Amino acid sequence: MVDQQVRTWEVLDPRVLDAFAAVPREAFVPSGYRELAFADSEIPIGHGQKLLAPKIQGRILQALEPGRDERALEVGTGTGYLAALLGLLAARTRSLEIHPELAQIAAVNLAAVPEARVEVETRDAFAGEALGEYDVIAVTGSLPVYDDRFERALAVGGRLFVVVGAGPAMDAMRVRRVTANEWVRESLFETRMDPLINARPAPRFVF
Repeated sequence: MVDQQVRTWEVLDPRVLDAFAAVPREAFVPSGYRELAFADSEIPIGHGQKLLAPKIQGRILQALEPGRDERALEVGTGTGYLAALLGLLAARTRSLEIHPELAQIAAVNLAAVPEARVEVETRDAFAGEALGEYDVIAVTGSLPVYDDRFERALAVGGRLFVVVGAGPAMDAMRVRRVTANEWVRESLFETRMDPLINARPAPRFVF
């Protein structure tokens, strides 16, 4: 998987590749889909959600460059696979999951990687209370309309990965907070990702 899928998508950061090698992906896949654990595709995990393809997860991690002394936030835990990878790369990771059942499954799955420093929390990321402050943030569902609440949760120097758009080709972006009041947004590649639950929908055009 690492050589044939992740590396071929230009994911070459050795720390990211080492994390992939250390986390047993099959432990984070529902039992009915174990034979697809290493496939180059999304995998259904229940509640209408999917485990992202390995190459996308690799690009997310490479874009974020999580440091060993940094705080990470993941929005959309799913079964906990990307959280485990982040948990090996960052000092500590907080992962938010809106579905209580998935949050419980992720917490159990993460026991397979005891070195990963991850706290799973059942929460809607769009709830009123502040998210806190982080050095890296991974949003694993798309935003049909860009929402600046995530970039505002970055510490100065922090990085956000987010996919924006509503069409078949969406824009994967890295956002850096360079000062208290300035952010730089960079387009990385085109992809497609299901929208984050409760994200603001794209406006409808009426003719």
